[in-house]
Amino acid sequence: MDQIVIKDLVARGIIGINEWERQKAQEILINIVLFADLKKAGESDDLRDSVDYRSIAKKALAHAESAKRLTVEALAADIARLCLEDPKVQTARVRIEKPGAVRFAGSVGVEIERSKTGAE
Repeated sequence: MDQIVIKDLVARGIIGINEWERQKAQEILINIVLFADLKKAGESDDLRDSVDYRSIAKKALAHAESAKRLTVEALAADIARLCLEDPKVQTARVRIEKPGAVRFAGSVGVEIERSKTGAE
């Protein structure tokens, strides 16, 4: 399966369980891999035959900035569901990271993979 990669999308939103995390937006790093058959788009050179990754990125960013989730796991699941709304996307891999969440670590996060068939 072909892949479209959305790398290092930076959102600012409320995420976390600590009181201070619920008060002020923090940086959330989003990486998405969309699995789809891109053969027709490659042959036709027509955007209508591909996945509208700009639209997916905008939806993911807007959701991350407004969802106010407690966990990165829940936010990743939300974004995977948004990605799978596109009829051409068969599987979505989503990584959510919180830079600076743990002392001495660049970031902490999760990576999940969801598909329309339910296989993970």
